Amino acid sequence: MTPRNPPRLSIVVVIVSDTVSGKATASQLASCLESLSAQRAAQEEVPSMEILVPHYSVVEGLDAVKRRFQDVRFLAVDDLKTYTGLPGNREHHDELRARGLAEASGEIIALLEDHARVDSQWCARISHAHRQAYAVIGGAIENGLDLPLNWAVYFCDFFRYQNPLPEGPSGFASDANSSYKRSALESIRPIWQEVFHETAVNGTLLERGETIALSPGIVVYQNRQDLQTQAALRERFVWGRSYASTRSHLVSTASRVIYAALSPVLPLVLTLRIGRSAFSKNRGAEFLKAAPALVLLTAAWSFGEMAGYLTGTPSAGGSHAGKSLAKSGSSAH
Repeated sequence: MTPRNPPRLSIVVVIVSDTVSGKATASQLASCLESLSAQRAAQEEVPSMEILVPHYSVVEGLDAVKRRFQDVRFLAVDDLKTYTGLPGNREHHDELRARGLAEASGEIIALLEDHARVDSQWCARISHAHRQAYAVIGGAIENGLDLPLNWAVYFCDFFRYQNPLPEGPSGFASDANSSYKRSALESIRPIWQEVFHETAVNGTLLERGETIALSPGIVVYQNRQDLQTQAALRERFVWGRSYASTRSHLVSTASRVIYAALSPVLPLVLTLRIGRSAFSKNRGAEFLKAAPALVLLTAAWSFGEMAGYLTGTPSAGGSHAGKSLAKSGSSAH
């Protein structure tokens, strides 16, 4: 039921820590919620808001976070169709987003992941930006930890969203930092009601004549703590395979074979593409620091793509749901 006085802004935060281990933890969620509770005014006052955390029923450390943030709505979901409980599965994250969206009541609905730390004026700037007619507004995504592996993972995930971000209409926005007018989402509810795929949702809105925009002042920081190389490599493999398994159902068998054969060149193509973007945005030093790990990560992604094209299935079961180079749309194919 929608409240009599719905908030201006609903924020849906998804825990994504179980891609590799199969076991979700709340270890990074508290810092994300802290950043949301410390919002300050920008062009206008901080909007009224609600925060929703849809989650699988068992999340390690979640009870302590619940006690600390009692104004947050924690939504336990026990009937996920895409959750396997096994390592190497990420499809259920998109299903959790859909559950959160269905429960949100705000005029604007924003999406975050638990490792995000939002800028202190993030909420106010989203509210202000949505005074314009845009259906979707995506923001900038920056790296929050100055470590080589963190830079490498950041570049793999979000290099196209680093500032300076071009302001105005765009063909894309990342579900790690985007906000939607509720009316726009309701107009295409069947597209996301079961599973929220940003490419399907945003593509459908564009087809209906709606506009997606980017705003460089709406900033979140990827703050992935305690990253380990082995886990990061496994994560790349999982996301690469997930992406290719989805694409396999949209192309011919001959195309799948060709894409699988081309996968070994992806590390070179992706590293060059990321490097060009980094140097163009004065991140050359950071790119060079990250380069050794970045080559390994893009290689893991390419092996994942090859497996996805050859098998047509995600690595640990679940639905055929994937994202382009972990939200950046940067597959070379």
